[in-house]
Amino acid sequence: MHTKTMEGLAGASMNMKILNTPFRVYKEAERRGDTAVMERAMGYVSDFAAKAKDYQKEAEKGMEEDREEAREKAKEAQEDAIRKRREEREEMEKRIEESRSEDTDTVNIRKSEKAVLDEKSDSKQNGTYDGKSVEEKTDAIKMASVMYTKTGEAARPESGMKISISV
Repeated sequence: MHTKTMEGLAGASMNMKILNTPFRVYKEAERRGDTAVMERAMGYVSDFAAKAKDYQKEAEKGMEEDREEAREKAKEAQEDAIRKRREEREEMEKRIEESRSEDTDTVNIRKSEKAVLDEKSDSKQNGTYDGKSVEEKTDAIKMASVMYTKTGEAARPESGMKISISV
């Protein structure tokens, strides 16, 4: 809260409270019929009422200044947010540009090569590759198993020999 606003509100409040005293004196003088005291009391009432209005105007000026400051702060915050968004966008554009400018490999596939790739992918889906089924390849791997000696040489298993391993 602005200083003028606080001062204006406090001054108006105090003058309105003080105004009650001369107004009470006015009412007592009116009951007694004392016009001189009534006039003096009304003079005080009007003085305090005028001071209360002055303080009220000061409070209004202070509130207007508070509104202006709040508007300026909101505008600055909005401008900061816009600036930050622009910086972030520029950084993102730089990153995108850097990623585009890096050395990248591109693959160009001709129609004839694409047809060959399509045939191979079809054969993989059917479970065959290079004309051989997956089962035939696993049988070939089983038949070509080799055992190694402690020195690292390949040892061929004898034809009638059975190997058992216990753990």
